[in-house]
Amino acid sequence: MGIVSKIKSNPKTKAFALWMIAPKRNPRPRLWVKWFLNPLKHKKGKGATIRRNSRIDVFPWNRFEVGELTTIESFCTVNNGSGAVLIGDRVRVGIGSVVIGPVTMGSGSGLGQHVFVSGFNHGYADGGKNSSEQALDIRPTVIEEDAHIGANSVVLAGVTIGKRCQVGAGSVVTKDIPPFSIAVGNPAKVIKQFNHDTQQWERVKN
Repeated sequence: MGIVSKIKSNPKTKAFALWMIAPKRNPRPRLWVKWFLNPLKHKKGKGATIRRNSRIDVFPWNRFEVGELTTIESFCTVNNGSGAVLIGDRVRVGIGSVVIGPVTMGSGSGLGQHVFVSGFNHGYADGGKNSSEQALDIRPTVIEEDAHIGANSVVLAGVTIGKRCQVGAGSVVTKDIPPFSIAVGNPAKVIKQFNHDTQQWERVKN
């Protein structure tokens, strides 16, 4: 049995290990995790930039990868506590945006300013308990290659936004958006799709 399995199998040892990684009442990785463990565990591509005043709350038990020439701008929050955050090459995460895993962003994609993307919802099935005490409803969210999300938008858990989509500012994406689409609104609806034969963006009848 490996050391990780031994820790998990003993409740007291597991609780102590988790306390060493992050305080229970303040679930952020401790400084020693940020300085010494995360650089060994997580991948940061060549030329990638993570601004110092962003809050990168990443833990060793889930993956966190940032591709080459990707930029995570100032005042962003990234958290992989509930699932991996995988960001491809040449991605820009705009100022003040929040990315909570499990989330995958394909190469060339981007978030405008103050975009919220999450891969889970808080459970609320038991009406007799506070939702913070219930299991998370985890649904991976995917933003495919070259898709861009406008400022102040929200992308809900479990959504896939297809390749080269454009999502208008202030949109709330509640369901999948097919590739090569333009979607706007709350809830976001597809208003145009790219016609590869005519090489034009054509309006969709709703």
